[in-house]
Amino acid sequence: MVSPICPTCGCSLVRLGIERSTAPSYEHNGRRLLFCCQGCVELFAEDPERHLAEVADWIVCPTCLAEKPKALAVSITHRGQEIHFCRCPGCLEEFGRRPEELLARLAA
Repeated sequence: MVSPICPTCGCSLVRLGIERSTAPSYEHNGRRLLFCCQGCVELFAEDPERHLAEVADWIVCPTCLAEKPKALAVSITHRGQEIHFCRCPGCLEEFGRRPEELLARLAA
């Protein structure tokens, strides 16, 4: 499961402690998007395509919750799913110790 990233500011909702069920949302082209705050929803509504393009390839490291473009990340395959990480070797090591816990945190 991928952590939702606020399409306006690029922050991970998990890192900010915002649950999917309480996050401000906005419907765009039939898709429900989640945001970190109502202010980001309002900014997004002014120019949705620009904001979506800016974060289209961003990932959230499941270990440290850092937000990065995929081009600056590394990935592994875990149970058939590609998981992206920041480049820190410590994050990969920690993920190896408790992958299910860290993936569950992103899905929350």
